[in-house]
Amino acid sequence: MLSIRSVQAIVTAPQGINLVVVKIETSEPGLYGLGCATFTQRCLSVATAVEQYLAPLLAGRDPDRIEELWNLGMVHSYWRNGPVLNSAVSGVDMALWDIKAKCANMPLYQLLGGKVREGAAVYRWANGRDPRECEDRAREWIEQGVRHVRIQCGPNVGMPYGGLRLDRPEGALDGDYYDPADYMRRNLAALQHVRDKLGPEIELIHDIHERLRPADAVRFARELEPVRLFFLEDALAPEDIEWFANIRAASAVPLAMGELFVHPGEWMPLVSRRLIDFIRIHISAIGGLTPARKVAHIAEAFGVRTAWHGPFDVSPVGHAVSVHLDIASTNFGIQELFSPGFEGPLREVFPGCPEVRNGYLYASDRPGHGVDLDLTAAAKYPHQPGIDRWTQARLPDGTITRP
Repeated sequence: MLSIRSVQAIVTAPQGINLVVVKIETSEPGLYGLGCATFTQRCLSVATAVEQYLAPLLAGRDPDRIEELWNLGMVHSYWRNGPVLNSAVSGVDMALWDIKAKCANMPLYQLLGGKVREGAAVYRWANGRDPRECEDRAREWIEQGVRHVRIQCGPNVGMPYGGLRLDRPEGALDGDYYDPADYMRRNLAALQHVRDKLGPEIELIHDIHERLRPADAVRFARELEPVRLFFLEDALAPEDIEWFANIRAASAVPLAMGELFVHPGEWMPLVSRRLIDFIRIHISAIGGLTPARKVAHIAEAFGVRTAWHGPFDVSPVGHAVSVHLDIASTNFGIQELFSPGFEGPLREVFPGCPEVRNGYLYASDRPGHGVDLDLTAAAKYPHQPGIDRWTQARLPDGTITRP
């Protein structure tokens, strides 16, 4: 009988961003699976959870029993639904699905019900310091066939979620300062400019990144109605989800939510009450493909579409699993895809990255999810230590706040 021989966590940073991938080897020589366990801000904690706790728990067990092993991984620690545990379980879960699809000699999407589309439309980031720069970046993507662009305007192009103010109090601590009022003014102007210049055919997206107080988010959503967004992303923090009813009552702007969700109690009320239009969970943060496919099915019953989180801190393995689910889900909406794509060292470390062409992401037709891992290449890009600055977000008076 096929059994799990080893479970290993690999931390690698081919683009300077820490990624965590789980490799499960089986008793059949050469048969292994890979899964994404990336929680970049706490990557070593995830790796420890995989190797010190899940590996001995899973050794010798049957890899075909995915549902059994997912639930075992979740309940064995007694406390559950935290991002470290969820990410560790996700790496195992995706790897088990990879193994099962390889055993079936099928691409993963076949095990999920088969294709309902050939490729998954993606949206790309068009960040700029002013409206014209946002427009220019959007046009660059449009020339590459992209029809959905996310517009973000701010002084920091790399993390443009708010304007800066330098009139902080004396002695205020260092951090990533931003001014919510300045942020709203900048981005409303940028979105209106881009819509006027690009016309109605291009779909525009904007991400609040949960940086507004609920009442300001309600007002901002109402002011954005004339822009005709494809969706407004993460308008509120998970702690404030009850306010989505207020936004829904005040504005017709489509809403997407879920980047920080780790617990079913966070997304289920929004879906079942039809308070959002898109669910955009970070798949590894909820435990992998097994729960994500259930989220997609439940969302479909309530008319909610998927828009899985797809930033820099998702490995190519995680992106591959997302696109297999995208092309097998009737209620797929859009797939986020980081810029610039799967190039350079990332492709060196992860042979078989998903293909991006003319605004679409394509899944591999090879057995499994199609992405491999070159351990020698991964070792060339070791874990990057350091303390994130952008998650030390502060309001103009120096108050620490949610990033």
